[in-house]
Amino acid sequence: MKKIYQNAAAALDGQLNDGMLIAAGGFGLCGIPELLLAAIRDAGTKDLTFASNNAGVDDFGIGILLQTKQVKKMISSYVGENAEFMRQYLSGELELEFNPQGTLAERMRAGGCGIPGFYTKTGVGTVIADGKEHKDFNGETYIMEEGIFADLSIVKAWKADETGNLVFRKTARNFNPPAAMCGKVCIAEVEEIVPTGSLDPDSIHLPGIYVHRLIQGDHEKRIEQRTVREG
Repeated sequence: MKKIYQNAAAALDGQLNDGMLIAAGGFGLCGIPELLLAAIRDAGTKDLTFASNNAGVDDFGIGILLQTKQVKKMISSYVGENAEFMRQYLSGELELEFNPQGTLAERMRAGGCGIPGFYTKTGVGTVIADGKEHKDFNGETYIMEEGIFADLSIVKAWKADETGNLVFRKTARNFNPPAAMCGKVCIAEVEEIVPTGSLDPDSIHLPGIYVHRLIQGDHEKRIEQRTVREG
């Protein structure tokens, strides 16, 4: 099965539809699938729902799709660092489904494992629990959360082999593995593709069975919040 494509546009060919649900890896600007996001912008696909921890910043990450009004809804944990995200949400232009970070990660992982729902204590007694099923276990109240089953997953990894086994670099792993798992189709962009068999099996973070398409490209190393000590 051919998994390697020439570029992001080629990898996305035939996979984009208006109104689809896309799971995207990344945390802030760390480990975001920037090349695939730019290609989605260029394709003009609209009315999108994104399941992603946040939306990057105004001119990078999912933020570029907010600028072009291609996103209808965000399923996210964090709105900060993106003024356009905040503006659209507060003005009612953008739907937002808030999720605690751990709940969002588990919803993605559950979807990838074929689990339609699970119970968690996180959010009990808050607006997060409104309208959700409550159930008691051993005297404690839990709420039911649904797994996320995305039409498409887009993720960023450090290395891949030709069969799609992925290795992430340190904190850039973040939401990428669960996001990759929960899509019907997963496209990964990586910094380097190496021959099959050259990766140490113990170092592989995501098995290639989850990855359907691969691209290699150059990535921008942005710093979201630069903090330095006085000299």
